[in-house]
Amino acid sequence: MKNKSRVRFLFVVLATMCSANVLASNGSDSLINALNHAIAQSAVYDSAKLHHIAVIKNELRTQEGSNNALAKQYQLSYEIYEAYKTFNYDSAFFYVNRMLAIGNELNDPVKIIQAKVSMSFVLLSSGMFKETFESLNSININGAPDSIRAEYYTLLGRSYYDLSDYDGDAYHWSIYGVKGKAAIDSALAIFPPGSFAFEYYSGLRNLKSDNMTAARQSLEALHARKDLTLHQLALVASTLSRIYSLNENVAEATELLMEAAIADIQSSTKETIALFNLSDIFYKNNDLKNAALYIEKANQDAVTYGARQRKAQINPLLQLIQNQKILSVEEQRKDLVHFAIFLSILLLVVIFFVVIIARQLKSIKAARAKLLEANQQLTEANQAKENYNLRLQKSNAQLLEADKIKEEYIGYFFNLDSELFLKVEKFRNSIDKKIAEGKLDDIRFVVNKFNLKEEKDDVLKSFDKVFLKLFPDFVSTFNSLFKEEDQIKLKDGQLLNTELRIFALIRMGITENEKIAQILGYSVNTIYTYKTKIKNKSIVANEEFEDRIIQQVQVVND
Repeated sequence: MKNKSRVRFLFVVLATMCSANVLASNGSDSLINALNHAIAQSAVYDSAKLHHIAVIKNELRTQEGSNNALAKQYQLSYEIYEAYKTFNYDSAFFYVNRMLAIGNELNDPVKIIQAKVSMSFVLLSSGMFKETFESLNSININGAPDSIRAEYYTLLGRSYYDLSDYDGDAYHWSIYGVKGKAAIDSALAIFPPGSFAFEYYSGLRNLKSDNMTAARQSLEALHARKDLTLHQLALVASTLSRIYSLNENVAEATELLMEAAIADIQSSTKETIALFNLSDIFYKNNDLKNAALYIEKANQDAVTYGARQRKAQINPLLQLIQNQKILSVEEQRKDLVHFAIFLSILLLVVIFFVVIIARQLKSIKAARAKLLEANQQLTEANQAKENYNLRLQKSNAQLLEADKIKEEYIGYFFNLDSELFLKVEKFRNSIDKKIAEGKLDDIRFVVNKFNLKEEKDDVLKSFDKVFLKLFPDFVSTFNSLFKEEDQIKLKDGQLLNTELRIFALIRMGITENEKIAQILGYSVNTIYTYKTKIKNKSIVANEEFEDRIIQQVQVVND
């Protein structure tokens, strides 16, 4: 942890916030979210620290059993102590005793002094003030290296300051404060100016001496540095927060405490005060959720470390917050009861309206059923009326067609009869004249001159003209019922042929084979053969063919 810089800390905080997707619109909310996420991830940071310790312990085990490696064992024990000193009291205490035993075995005064100073730190961190002062008083610091002497004096100064804070009265502060300041002054005389220790303890001394301006300047300059480790940053931020709090700058003080708490968690520092102070602030602001989270984490850390003075500080606030949570839960329970009563009343009202609505829906459903039945009957009536109108239109069309056919063919037959009458009259007169003149041979000539076949052809041509006048599309419509290769191709000047005349008569309503044969002058078998041949070539079923002839061709009305 010693070599981690402030830049890395800021990067870790940013990464933590981003990974949790909890960045808020302002700095305080972002820090709260980052802190809460750091608490959730504290086991991950602790696991990394324990892994680091396990590596050193494994190396120490390889050195055990060799008197030649005692110095190395001392160094490794010191490294393990350094890792444990703010993490767990019992483990730190164990390895400090091991350092002291090795120092005595080596008969090395410096190592013995270092072990006793380290023991004093562990005892102070655990809140054992009496034992701390006994340990410090047993140390003859004269002749020790400057680094150990400076550490000794800072521990002595911190012990007096912490004891005065723990007692919390002005009388003892007047005694312990003076002694603490004197010890810190001795340490500052040893620390190199500009070093972290020099700047931090200068600020701490000014804070304890009520020189707030100087303390703030020193600590703000130190806070702005980029080379601080996580633990150093936590110390500076927490101490600077105290200054802002005394100046009633609560917002900045709170943000600094959150920054310190995040650094403590990420450095697995269990002997800390930041979370406790944060919990107190959030409790006073009625944020019980976060206050409870922070005080429970602070209590957990105090138990993990074994810090007696921290547990003594935490327990009253922890009890207050827990009591408040119980009250809050009780209030919520009462609210839930009231809400449940309200919901029950609302449910009864809803049931009442549901019953009413159900009855209305039943009535509407019955009315709708009657309406649907009436609509169905009306639809059926309209359909029957429409079918009747269609049949009526068809009947009217058939009547119009029949009238048209009758009109045309009556005129046609009157004209034909008139022509035949004139021809017969002329033929009879010619016969009578020849008989009167006694020219019997000429009678044969006259008779032979009267060609029945030509007369029949003329009659058929007249029929064709009249029919096509009535049904001009008959031939094309008729051919549409056949493949192209089976369609009837008429000769030049030919209006209808025998096959077309047969079905022309059918189109006019003459469907009996005997009548068709009589009109066209063929036998019944011949007519049947023609019809069967035509139907077999058609693309329409034989039983539907004649109906299609009647349905597709429409009479033309002049």
